[in-house]
Amino acid sequence: METTANIGASRSSWRHAARQALAGGLVALVAQGAFAQATAWPDKPIRIIIPFAPGGPPDTIARLISPKLTESLGQPIVIENRAGAGGNIGTVAVAKSPADGYTMLITSSAYAVNANFPDSGYVSERDFAPVTIVAAQPNVVVAHPGLPVKNLAEFIAYAKTRKLAFSSPGSGTTPHLTGENLFNIAAKLGIPAAHFRGAGPAVTAVLGGEPPVGVMAMTAPLAHIKAGKLRALAVSSAKRIAALPDVPTLVESGYPDMLDYTWVGVFMPAGTPPAAVNKLYDAMQRVLQQPDIKERVAALAFEPIAEPPARTVEYVKSEVIRWGDVVKKSGVKPE
Repeated sequence: METTANIGASRSSWRHAARQALAGGLVALVAQGAFAQATAWPDKPIRIIIPFAPGGPPDTIARLISPKLTESLGQPIVIENRAGAGGNIGTVAVAKSPADGYTMLITSSAYAVNANFPDSGYVSERDFAPVTIVAAQPNVVVAHPGLPVKNLAEFIAYAKTRKLAFSSPGSGTTPHLTGENLFNIAAKLGIPAAHFRGAGPAVTAVLGGEPPVGVMAMTAPLAHIKAGKLRALAVSSAKRIAALPDVPTLVESGYPDMLDYTWVGVFMPAGTPPAAVNKLYDAMQRVLQQPDIKERVAALAFEPIAEPPARTVEYVKSEVIRWGDVVKKSGVKPE
């Protein structure tokens, strides 16, 4: 026969077990709901924020692949250019967006540069889930054709006797740092950068001769170079590129340590369900493998990459460290 104490203990044990079962059930329901939401993604339009003005590498790549992504994912893609602060305004806007898979960032390697500045407004590993690096291309030094120089050596000699500036697609972008390294650290010209809100405006400035020289990723100036409206003086790749076979590299021009690339990457806010991140990556990979897209990406002097999310996380970490070293050497400050 059970005593009152035994009955009380039994009831207490039962209540504890019930509470555990209820808590377990709630956890399971929450997990099931989150899984269902992630696997159903996407079920509404997706917004892409480009943190630069139209015409630069991220904008060009986003507009190239977005129609195919719409087909693959079955939802409209809305592109929004939100330029300013060297890419930080648009980047921070994505970091603060809901982590539901419906806002993504397509940006350049300026992301890795700016992550080294405390005032950027974001911490890479804390605020973002990297999806993939879509493609990469070298930077190019361009000059207005009215400038009386035919190559980089002639420009360096010319610039030593004049007050000039160089056009940059934004403070902290990799073309900006290539220019700082080349003109001010290696060649000791001491010429300042004139920053613009993206490669498109930076190219327009050089086309107008104010300033008459600039450094930017290959996409924006390529058509103008081929049309003779701009003169390419050097590219920052390890070897000459097929799109401009007559243009020497910086290595050939006497600067062996300057192998700089601008990449285009895709990020989602930290906490985005992994199923959504992986599904977006799979869709992007399929799009980039399509022959017409591969051909158009190559025509823009890009090399497709499309590494999976796990590798992209490690690559982005290494890029933040690498460009952090360049920032320290150049003394560049955020604007």
